[in-house]
Amino acid sequence: MSISVSKVSHFYGKQQALKDVSFNIKSGEVVGFLGPNGAGKSTMMKILTGFLPLSYGKVIVSGENVMENSVLFRNKVGYLPENNPLYTDMYVVEYLQFIASLYKLKNKKARIEEMIDCTGLKSEKHKKIDSLSKGYRQRVGLAQALLSNPEVLILDEPTTGLDPNQIVEVRSLIKNLGQSKTILLSTHIMQEVNAICERVIIINAGSIVADAHPDKLELLTFSNEDVIEIEFEKPVIPEKILTIQGIINVEKIENATYIIRAAKEPDIRHSLFHFAVENNLVILSMIKKQQTLEEVFRGLTV
Repeated sequence: MSISVSKVSHFYGKQQALKDVSFNIKSGEVVGFLGPNGAGKSTMMKILTGFLPLSYGKVIVSGENVMENSVLFRNKVGYLPENNPLYTDMYVVEYLQFIASLYKLKNKKARIEEMIDCTGLKSEKHKKIDSLSKGYRQRVGLAQALLSNPEVLILDEPTTGLDPNQIVEVRSLIKNLGQSKTILLSTHIMQEVNAICERVIIINAGSIVADAHPDKLELLTFSNEDVIEIEFEKPVIPEKILTIQGIINVEKIENATYIIRAAKEPDIRHSLFHFAVENNLVILSMIKKQQTLEEVFRGLTV
């Protein structure tokens, strides 16, 4: 159930969309695939699902070469594309029956009911797809991707168009599916990555620029400044804090809480502690702020 991508490049005419891309995803991993628009995410996903032939390189998904065993391979992969193409003149159940027939599923009726339940489509199953909201259409797309019980799931923006409650439900579903399936999902929602993914791959201009656990990515730095949030027992004049060597800026955010920007070296927390002692101040809390995943993403892709 693994994914292996080795030195993959792809061209649209003379334009190179992917440049020597390599990564491996183990069985049971849920991996976020991030990148700005035009970075090559959708191209890579189309290659992984066999919808687009790669120009150079090799892709093995669930033990099958994507370019050699397309029929056998596609039975093992569920795919939810970004634009979620559906037959909108069909009813929900009718559409899922059609997809089940393409996969030649034996337990068609039971499997369709199971997917309707797990994707929250029970109240909409007898409606025409054309009459559904964007969120429910997204659920229909997710149901069809899961229908054949694939070993690998490729999800391109799976929560697009969902309301906050639906997003939580779909995230929970994906996380549970990740216990038994290999999942690669593309998203622009950083909270989604932290909520679901055990690992993040970031692509920019066709090349992989980062591959790590979200927590480790947040430790990357693109600034020569540290940001410290400090709370004293009583207010302090900001100008007084600014007298500490190395501090660049002090911003008061609450009665006795301040955001301090300082040079990374030396560690300003030592000086802040001595400052508090010398001025008979009590420090209630002092936190060195880490970058958010969104800030790391911007640092790697801008």
